[in-house]
Amino acid sequence: MAVIALKCPAIEVAVVDISVSRIAAWNSDHLPIYEPGLDDVVKSCRGKNLFFSTDVEKHVAEADIIFVSVNTPTKTRGLGAGKAADLTYWESAARMIADVSKSDKIVVEKSTVPVKTAEAIEKILTHNSKGVKYQILSNPEFLAEGTAIEDLFAPDRVLIGGRETPDGQRAIKALKDVYAHWVPEERILCTNLWSAELSKLAANAFLAQRISSVNAMSALCEATGADVAQVSHAVGKDTRIGHKFLNASVGFGGSCFQKDILNLVYICECNGLPEVANYWKQVIKVNDYQKTRFVNRIVSSMFNTVSGKKIAVFGFAFKKDTGDTRETPAIDVCKGLLGDKAHLSIYDPQVTEEQIQRDLSMDKFDWDHPVHLQPMSPSSVKSVSVVWDAYEAAKGAHGLCILTEWDEFKNLDYKKIFDNMPKPAFLFDGRNVVDPQKLREIGFIVYSIGKPLDSWLKDMPAMA
Repeated sequence: MAVIALKCPAIEVAVVDISVSRIAAWNSDHLPIYEPGLDDVVKSCRGKNLFFSTDVEKHVAEADIIFVSVNTPTKTRGLGAGKAADLTYWESAARMIADVSKSDKIVVEKSTVPVKTAEAIEKILTHNSKGVKYQILSNPEFLAEGTAIEDLFAPDRVLIGGRETPDGQRAIKALKDVYAHWVPEERILCTNLWSAELSKLAANAFLAQRISSVNAMSALCEATGADVAQVSHAVGKDTRIGHKFLNASVGFGGSCFQKDILNLVYICECNGLPEVANYWKQVIKVNDYQKTRFVNRIVSSMFNTVSGKKIAVFGFAFKKDTGDTRETPAIDVCKGLLGDKAHLSIYDPQVTEEQIQRDLSMDKFDWDHPVHLQPMSPSSVKSVSVVWDAYEAAKGAHGLCILTEWDEFKNLDYKKIFDNMPKPAFLFDGRNVVDPQKLREIGFIVYSIGKPLDSWLKDMPAMA
């Protein structure tokens, strides 16, 4: 919305939320999320044609176009639990729109939603229309956290799905005209509603599948002495494949990939396509396997126990340049180490202690519900300390894990870190950010995902 306000000075954009604290943060000097470049965009438009408000009903009633960007978490109970999207928040938003609208509206799905959600929303709106006409559009978002502003300024494509009726086509044109202020027309794709909804799930599933594919190869590389970086470079040189999303790691995270694939699995099952569902399930299984394998490497390397040992964790966000921890592999790795009674000292340049403690005490899928519905973490998870300095985290640690590829981790003084660790000192690189050879010369025993194994690790099982 901030980018739309910046690129379309004649359009008034109001961002509304029922959370008073969140809106207060958007109106302050400290925005509630960290995203490179976002501060400048918000500050240049806020108060001119970009407004943040808790007066939801007033702004909805006045709007011509309403973007709905509410959470669509994975259901934790009931029909489709663990796979289907929970549309509770979507439905309540639709009912509120129907309650307060006095003029015709274009309602745009911005949240990632299961195919045919638009139909359900359409039914709620038309059955409560009181003479107001609604057009539903699907306009899924393809930006990536950490590069969101650049992605919005120059998107690969903008996708708008709508009804193939005269009113539906007019609604598509109205939204297309907004994006056309800065996006070349050939990059604005118009489809039917279902294609737009499914394209978002499909894009995320294909990206996640690439990561799981290279991670599956990383296990084979370790077993054979191949180097996954060399393999993925060679594979990525094929123009049909390309080099993006071929970096082996401890696993993918973020709010979309797992959730969207589970959603896709559920839709396939509901449509009588179990073979297709099983195919996509495997992408998540490999991702879970990779995280488990990483924890097993740590424990087996360190004399088969980390009980009572201090392990330093560098990075908790799911990737660099964001403070987002949703579905971050760090949660599963940390929980795995805590299960073996390790003491963790965690450092991440953008994630607060409160967030880390909350994440480590939450059940799966709870993160996607509003904060006031999330279970609170115990006042302190005894075995976890969160520090604001990488050297402090590593001091006295038996092992060190890198779980986020923050640039600063490439440039730390690892000799200084090594000198302050008990020996043998172990380093487990879950993102392949450091040079294993240089670290071995310092004296570390190094495990890098998909790289030829340190002689120390050669005879140890990859999986318990």
